[in-house]
Amino acid sequence: MTCSSTSMGRVVFFEDRNFQGRSYESSSDCADMSSFLSRCQSCKVERGCFMVYDRTNYTGSQLFLRRGEYSDYQSMMGMSDCIKSCRMIPMHCGQHRMKIHEKENFGGQSHELTEDCDNVMERFRMSNCMSCQVMDGQWLMYEQPSFRGRMMYMKPGEYRSFSSMGMSSNRFMSMRRIMDSYY
Repeated sequence: MTCSSTSMGRVVFFEDRNFQGRSYESSSDCADMSSFLSRCQSCKVERGCFMVYDRTNYTGSQLFLRRGEYSDYQSMMGMSDCIKSCRMIPMHCGQHRMKIHEKENFGGQSHELTEDCDNVMERFRMSNCMSCQVMDGQWLMYEQPSFRGRMMYMKPGEYRSFSSMGMSSNRFMSMRRIMDSYY
């Protein structure tokens, strides 16, 4: 898919594992899927990328889904409950830029990123990343190095305190760009 494409994302959610039970198709954000499905335990992403959440209103544990089939995402990816809300990630074809900060409220040392960073400690000698400013593109931030642990979707904006965003940990140790190649 090229950057000039206007194709929207599309995902189909199923009540049961292995694409069984009632289904619900979405091409946009859905803050509460309970009015469409009693539960959601598998899905197929046909186009685009989505973040899914185990609580309503885009809260709780997050999981990034790109095009593919997820027959039993709970056992594959370690989410504790079923999907209860989803957010479509818009395609971004330009540069990615983010400034990370060692402390909350943009304090301490800071570094600008335009590429993925698999280990903040090794690359920048920062023991923490506790706030950031996303200038361009969408990013996934991970609690552990090497893109592991709980993740958080970051779109352009200012994030003064990760702990106030409901993260169990108040810091991130690796970051990855969400690229148009996922589409």
